[in-house]
Amino acid sequence: MGEYTGPLRDTAEEWPVTGTTTRFAGRKTGVRTDEVTMPDGSVVSRDYQTHPGSVAVVALDEQGRVVVLRQYRHPVRHKLWEVPAGLLDVVGEHPLGAAQRELYEEAHVEAGDWRVLADVYTSPGGTDEALRIFLARELSDVEGERFEVSEEEADMELARVPLEELVRGVLAGDLHNTCLAVGVLALQAVLNGDGVEALRPADAPWPARPFTP
Repeated sequence: MGEYTGPLRDTAEEWPVTGTTTRFAGRKTGVRTDEVTMPDGSVVSRDYQTHPGSVAVVALDEQGRVVVLRQYRHPVRHKLWEVPAGLLDVVGEHPLGAAQRELYEEAHVEAGDWRVLADVYTSPGGTDEALRIFLARELSDVEGERFEVSEEEADMELARVPLEELVRGVLAGDLHNTCLAVGVLALQAVLNGDGVEALRPADAPWPARPFTP
């Protein structure tokens, strides 16, 4: 196995699909089966969850603390510590607008400075979900009444936790949420590396979920 010398970048590619069957269509997501032609000419079935995409926010305050919440997640039977996040389920909504909405609704906080922290596919072998994680700074509490919550969100807990403590929790295997883990590890790398100013702007292109600026 030789050393790779080309640009280290994921590239768009689409193998031929000879047939598609929708197995399930829910309110937000669905399940699809594609018949995909492999490079050797064989055809295989691939099942995956269709997803509108999502955004998450690592909100960092002036004391180096991150806004987190704890919420019950039934599929994994856990209460997980997470960062504010949500679906791109409003047609035509800018990802930044969605992130700002989630930060307001879940944490009742707004931010004066926004950057793109990371873009990831959450589980590319099983879903087409694309996730954009933002870094939000210059935090301030929002005046007025809290957004009305229901279901699992009605039991949600809010806290501000030092970034270093969250990083330790991820590496110790105590914190498992994808948005939190990718977000805080990426932020730690940024702060120890080129700095926040080197991050992409909040309206940077996102080919996985194109939007109108």
